[in-house]
Amino acid sequence: MKLKTKKALKKRVKITGSKKVVIRTGGQDHFNSRETGKVKRNKRRDKTISEVNVKNVKQLLPYL
Repeated sequence: MKLKTKKALKKRVKITGSKKVVIRTGGQDHFNSRETGKVKRNKRRDKTISEVNVKNVKQLLPYL
């Protein structure tokens, strides 16, 4: 039987060409005016998931 893809995870994660797993930085919606410029700049970037969590993501997304 085929495994179903976890749709919640699929919406939050992007798989790059080199099989890296990328997620959006959290805490970007509001209350950003109080943040320092350095924090605001870093929030604009996407984050790469650690190797330990990539293993878990691959179990939940069978198409990898």
